[in-house]
Amino acid sequence: MVGFDEKLCKQPPAVVADKLSIDELVRRIPDGAKVALPPDYAYCSLTAVRALIRRKVKGLHLVGVPSLGFQADMLIGAGCVDTLETAAVTLSEYGLAPRFTAAVKRAEINMMDATCPAIHAALQASEKGIPFIPLRGLIGSDILAHRKDWKVGDNPFAENDPVVYLPALKPDVALIHAPIGDKYGNVWVGVRREQMLMAHAASETFVTVEEIVDGNLMDDLKMKAATIPGLYISGITEAKKGAWPLGIPGGYNADHEHLQRYVDLAKTDEGFEQYLEEFVLEAAAEAAE
Repeated sequence: MVGFDEKLCKQPPAVVADKLSIDELVRRIPDGAKVALPPDYAYCSLTAVRALIRRKVKGLHLVGVPSLGFQADMLIGAGCVDTLETAAVTLSEYGLAPRFTAAVKRAEINMMDATCPAIHAALQASEKGIPFIPLRGLIGSDILAHRKDWKVGDNPFAENDPVVYLPALKPDVALIHAPIGDKYGNVWVGVRREQMLMAHAASETFVTVEEIVDGNLMDDLKMKAATIPGLYISGITEAKKGAWPLGIPGGYNADHEHLQRYVDLAKTDEGFEQYLEEFVLEAAAEAAE
């Protein structure tokens, strides 16, 4: 009988994650990066989006997981985006995304239309380390005519059963916000499973959190199942109200007055520039004083 060695069963000591300032975090997101972002109803790092705009990042390929809203609209308006890959761009009850709409009309960005299941499935392929994944529901849709990278082929286990082969979608960066993290880089995301998938699929994941807590979240069995392990996290930044003007489910509500003001201003080029000056550029200068 093989002997039992307790030393072999012990977990290795946790490694302290890189704790970054918000400016340090966005400097690690290069121009031209493929960046995965969550939808507005999840945990969105608007504080990082504003910092990216101040850094004047260029040529981003945004991936909506599975859709995009205010984050993408601001980045598009600021000239940070070349390509958009998403199932939808919407500001929900606030209506159309004005900077996205203007950019599409002017042919200023490259659109890669997708569907919610396709985005999730392609990220799952990357998560599993496989080159592609089959998906059935796209058959019969004209979206296939616009996605030359999606291939229709035969189900190898049945006759007369076509499926779509999606290439694995591997973002360079996943950028998310979360309620809490710890010094080891573990990040609690609760029911936001798309953020867990994003971190698994991306080459690097950067996170802003409302609070960095003492201890190790992975030691708490109640928290562990909803926590992204620190081994997937490349850098973490503490940012109080980091989702503002969006909210945190179970934390603070969205600032509806501010969001409506954004929509009203962003309908014109001049209004959007006014918004940037007032809430992105001047606000940062005041905070630094």
